[in-house]
Amino acid sequence: MADPADETESARGSLSPPRGAALRYEVGTSEAGQRVDKVLAERLPEVTRAAVQRHIEEGRVTVNGQSCRAKDRMRVGWLIEIRLGPPPATSAQPDPTVVLDVIYEDEELLVVNKPAGLVVHPARGHGTGTLVNGLLARPGFSREALTSDEPEPAQLRPGIVHRIDKDTSGLLVVAKTAFSREHLKRQLAAHSVERAYLALTVGVPKAGSITTLYGRDPRSRLRFSSQVKAGKRAVTHVKLLERFARDTAALIECRLETGRTHQIRVHLSLEARTPLLGDELYGGLRGPGDVVEIARSLGRQALHAQTLGFVHPRSNEQLRFSSPIPADLNLAMRALGNLA
Repeated sequence: MADPADETESARGSLSPPRGAALRYEVGTSEAGQRVDKVLAERLPEVTRAAVQRHIEEGRVTVNGQSCRAKDRMRVGWLIEIRLGPPPATSAQPDPTVVLDVIYEDEELLVVNKPAGLVVHPARGHGTGTLVNGLLARPGFSREALTSDEPEPAQLRPGIVHRIDKDTSGLLVVAKTAFSREHLKRQLAAHSVERAYLALTVGVPKAGSITTLYGRDPRSRLRFSSQVKAGKRAVTHVKLLERFARDTAALIECRLETGRTHQIRVHLSLEARTPLLGDELYGGLRGPGDVVEIARSLGRQALHAQTLGFVHPRSNEQLRFSSPIPADLNLAMRALGNLA
């Protein structure tokens, strides 16, 4: 007699069995010839393909009662069974001393207005005191629900679906459930999330779109580069908002079509030849002396994630949020405006 927690499904569709429960279904003609891990990842929207592969390696997936491999090809009439186990536990620890500016929250997600200087998740050199540590200390933020099935270092990023640099301020969305995490990740992969940044540059960039290949800088492990022979596609759309001080600086808006690490910083520095004000990694403290002094006073790259828009994973409602320009960037803008 079947376990009442078990479920059998023969029709193609997304399925979400609870942890420990078994899901059984018969392979149809539309899935024949496809890899086992690919089909299961498509049927289980809250489970990544890497997690499916881990479950296969742990013997939690069977074909006609026998163990299988991730690369096995489906055949019509096969009876597939998967019993989801617990994900690996995150090693990130709660830290109630991290103060978060949460501007929106519901049962599925929250939107945070991150200050400059706050690291998003634990990493080398930043084991505690990060946004993730603060999130884990919040009521209703379940470590179990958000723990990723990915191996370390992804285990140190529960709920995080995108990041902004330590010294960049502004908005990011954080998932509170595994379903929302995977849904938001798919939106990011499809480039359907609206992300607009305000930036101050040294010099005045040309308005328009910057499209390049993108990858790690072969000469520095800390830097990325748009001047590579092979890499991923990166697209930044630049809009000029204001010129300052005889065109020695500018206020611009950057909209991301793709979201590569340091993308705006690299594109403005290497392609537009107008680095962010205060960005020592990609631009140095360059420009006229009075502009350099303003950059020193700012003490960080002049970049702010001002606008964030996406579709709510559960309600399908279009959400859009805006963050005011932080005080330090306002001071820098006023100082630039006061230059002769």
